[in-house]
Amino acid sequence: MLTSQIDEDSFDSTPMADCSQCQHQHTLLIAGNCKLGHCCVLAESGRQIDRFFKAHPEQALCYIHDVFWERRAIAARYLPQNQLITLLADPDEAVRRVLAYRLPIDLLLTLRNDEDREVRVTVADRLPTEQLELMADDPDYLVRVYVARRLPSGRLFRLVADTDAEVRRIVAERIPQVSLGLLANDPEVTIRRTIVQRMDVDDIQLMQSDSDWLVRYEVALRAKQYQLEQMLSDADAEVREVVQQRLALMDMEKEIDDE
Repeated sequence: MLTSQIDEDSFDSTPMADCSQCQHQHTLLIAGNCKLGHCCVLAESGRQIDRFFKAHPEQALCYIHDVFWERRAIAARYLPQNQLITLLADPDEAVRRVLAYRLPIDLLLTLRNDEDREVRVTVADRLPTEQLELMADDPDYLVRVYVARRLPSGRLFRLVADTDAEVRRIVAERIPQVSLGLLANDPEVTIRRTIVQRMDVDDIQLMQSDSDWLVRYEVALRAKQYQLEQMLSDADAEVREVVQQRLALMDMEKEIDDE
């Protein structure tokens, strides 16, 4: 009894279209090439619509101006690539998101100023690297994150002072070593720690007077002897302890070498 009730409830919840209103009622339906409640272009069901276009991709072009946004978005997945441009001005972001994934690379820039963030993120993820800088000033931090991840490391300078910490963190991890000093005064401690970890050891003296003890601790872990000697009076006890330990180890190694 319980199984019967579940099956009946499941059937009742399946979106069903009115086949009498469908242009395919005398063709595909009669031939058994679409099925009410399963493979149906008129049902307000993304799964049913997708099954329809998967079976009949040639029908996609007939639905690019359909009143139902989801029908247009799914049709866009099956359109020939040379027909996608007809949907560039579609009012629904779901449709334009499909375009961002499918447009030929040479047309992607037409969507770089789209009002929808997800569209622009996809564009930033697909654009050739030589065009990526065009999106470095995008108003949304997530788009700039994608730009920072993909830009050649030698072209990350314009993002060094980005307003978003996540963007700058990626820059700190990827920018050429010789340019790390550009981030030495970053307001985020985690970014400055990354800088110290990546810097050439001869350059980390730049960071030994940092305002945060964690940054100075990182300096103490890598510094040369003459740099460590300058940190013996550091304000933080943990930093001083590391400095003293490393200097003691250096003295011990020197004694062994002298023997």
